[in-house]
Amino acid sequence: MDQIEIKKLLENVAKGEISVEDALFKMKMQPFEEIEGMAVLDSHRGVRQGMSEVIYGAGKTPEQIDTIAHALYGGGQKTVLITRMSREAADYFHKDIPFTYHPDARIGIAGEKSEVKYSGTILVATGGTSDIPVAEEAAITAEVFGNKVKRLYDVGVAGIHRLLSHSEDIMNANVIIAIAGMEGALASVIGGLADCPVIAVPTSVGYGTALGGVTALLSMLNSCASGVSVVNIDNGFGAGYLASMINRMGEK
Repeated sequence: MDQIEIKKLLENVAKGEISVEDALFKMKMQPFEEIEGMAVLDSHRGVRQGMSEVIYGAGKTPEQIDTIAHALYGGGQKTVLITRMSREAADYFHKDIPFTYHPDARIGIAGEKSEVKYSGTILVATGGTSDIPVAEEAAITAEVFGNKVKRLYDVGVAGIHRLLSHSEDIMNANVIIAIAGMEGALASVIGGLADCPVIAVPTSVGYGTALGGVTALLSMLNSCASGVSVVNIDNGFGAGYLASMINRMGEK
């Protein structure tokens, strides 16, 4: 849908010839922009789902990432999130638009800095320091989508008093992301303390029988605490995205 079509649609709303709900539905159903031989951009995802399209950088060349990000930005997407972005791709990125790279999280952000849109707080907690890269992917993702984020790092169950000293933060959060490797016990402990949804993220941190995060994944899936959901191993982005959706629902 181009500007002329949008203008005509809005004029019809003003005339009472179409309802606001029907007009919004038509805008949501508009399709995509195609970059020949490379990608098909879901340019109306922000209207349809409330959160714009994200670029998954792994497996893409620096040139592809640069082209797709510039196309999204040029099409009106104010902030473009790029996950699993390599340093090589970040160095290649043409800085004719604002750009920030977060090496620990492997995240690039093209465009304007995100504003806080929602009043609730998303709490991101890790079992150990080694889990921080995944946690930063989750935290930055949530911030890009307009959320307030508080970080609690290295509060694992090996020294549970560290976690319990932040009971007020746990009780005041709208959503909590619990990130841990090894046996992944942090999610169950937080799930037994919190009165909000807990999103568990298993990480690939741990010795031999941690099995690259499989042990933590299975432990979190079998949590005896109610209200704990689980995303895939090292999927900080998925946790941050889901937490943002939950926090946004509280505003409706």
